[in-house]
Amino acid sequence: MSQSTNVDPAELEKFASLAHHWWDTESEFKPLHQINPLRLAWIDGLASLKGKQVLDVGCGGGILADSMARKDAQVLGIDLATKSLRVAQLHALEAGTKGVQYREVPVEELAEEKPGAFDVVTCMEMLEHVPDPASVVRACGQLVKPGGWVFFSTINRNPKAYALAIVAAEYVLKMLPQGTHEFDKFIRPSELAQFAMDAGLVVDSAKGMEHNPLTGRYWLSGDTSVNYLLATRRPAL
Repeated sequence: MSQSTNVDPAELEKFASLAHHWWDTESEFKPLHQINPLRLAWIDGLASLKGKQVLDVGCGGGILADSMARKDAQVLGIDLATKSLRVAQLHALEAGTKGVQYREVPVEELAEEKPGAFDVVTCMEMLEHVPDPASVVRACGQLVKPGGWVFFSTINRNPKAYALAIVAAEYVLKMLPQGTHEFDKFIRPSELAQFAMDAGLVVDSAKGMEHNPLTGRYWLSGDTSVNYLLATRRPAL
């Protein structure tokens, strides 16, 4: 891996140490399993995944990539965490999931290799873990076909997000390991929208993701003050 690769080694190690838990629905990854049906339905509702060439950037153990393949998409999941990718590959094999492959490659490198190759690109819960999120967004914009969709999700940067995504989730409710998130790496929706526009993408819509810790229920809403999703498109030729 080159020194210029857009990755934080500490972040890679953080997820590598948890890799064997990716598909344990009662583990640290329980929230991802709980929100995945919401993410999947939102993406599929806008982009209609069936028969599409899809790229999942920062795929981790393959939770979203696997579910998109089960919507009859042809999915490539990429990540730089070797152990997580091995877990993803093993799960696909054990579950008999067809139409999904995984590669250990930086998204910027793949953008040079396969520009305009994908109908849909997803980058979920990943931008807040890299040194240069704008670089990832640019690469996603290069990888999608004209007229194609690029979906992002991340965490807003404000006092409410700090209180809920870090203090409550990591220290009070212990939904996530302490140190999972760093407040300074959170990204305001206006900043992410600017990254997208700078990458030649047009912002289509945004959704907030809310959670009731008493019931464990998650839902999508218009409140983007903490967790949020952004749908963008590359203009058609």
